[in-house]
Amino acid sequence: MQVILSLSNDERSLLKEKLFFDLSEPLTSDLMQLAQTGGAFNFLESKPDIYSLDDGEPI
Repeated sequence: MQVILSLSNDERSLLKEKLFFDLSEPLTSDLMQLAQTGGAFNFLESKPDIYSLDDGEPI
């Protein structure tokens, strides 16, 4: 709270806009970044690669 109160009015307005922006769905790029950096899939690094680009049929 102290950090927010220390912001200028312009900075608080920008923060409010970011926090309360009414977007019904997250952006694909945001989901991709979250998947890459969030750590939820880190366990896959220790798993063997069982699929390749040659598997299956092209879509």
